[in-house]
Amino acid sequence: MIDSHTHLDSCEPPNAELVAAAAGAGVTRILTVGMDAASNRTALAAAEAFPQVRAAVGRHPNHATGFDDADLADLRALAAHPRCAAIGETGLDFYRDTAPAADQQRAFEAQIGLARETGKPLVIHTRDAAEPTIAALREHAAGVTVVLHCFSMPEHLGACLQEGWWCSFAGNVTYPKAAELAEAAARVPADRLLVETDAPYLTPQAVRGQRNQPAFVAHTARFVAERRGIGYAELDALVERNAASLFGW
Repeated sequence: MIDSHTHLDSCEPPNAELVAAAAGAGVTRILTVGMDAASNRTALAAAEAFPQVRAAVGRHPNHATGFDDADLADLRALAAHPRCAAIGETGLDFYRDTAPAADQQRAFEAQIGLARETGKPLVIHTRDAAEPTIAALREHAAGVTVVLHCFSMPEHLGACLQEGWWCSFAGNVTYPKAAELAEAAARVPADRLLVETDAPYLTPQAVRGQRNQPAFVAHTARFVAERRGIGYAELDALVERNAASLFGW
């Protein structure tokens, strides 16, 4: 099993404990994701320390205030690291008023360009911004491999699939009130499907109340397998195959 999106440096146990627990749950590959200059570096450090970990480097929209050419140059340098497998997370977030929309857009477009330049997949965060996120990707990301992390816009699933984007489902797909999201997880083509934790956030329903960690992706995977009418082993094989193709694992 794989965890296609986590934040090891935001989880409470030390990385060694998190990675060991994940291995004990059958999780063989982990992508830990940076959100700003500091967490990009800790993500790369984790990827250097553990063979099953790779990193994504980016500027989260909530940390996009003042994004400029120097920030892009820093990301470009970090993206050259051999353990960097993706660019992001980036996108648009209008749920929290933590960064001006113009700064978010500038950072977003710059990282789309960096993904194209490096040939690495682009990891997307979007919250309360589905339509402008889709519009920006359609305008700027032609030819870029796009991963919709923590897929959260089932009403736009058809448009996303038409564009060939990857959909990664986190623990919130298991929540009782997330029926439309669960239906989306059943409909995504097998060759565009991923699962993730987004730890330490969005703990799956089966272990709700605990702080999320990469090992818990197995609960989300079991739920998605059930909704798709397949066995866990089959889902395990297909998401491992997808992640290997996408991230070079």
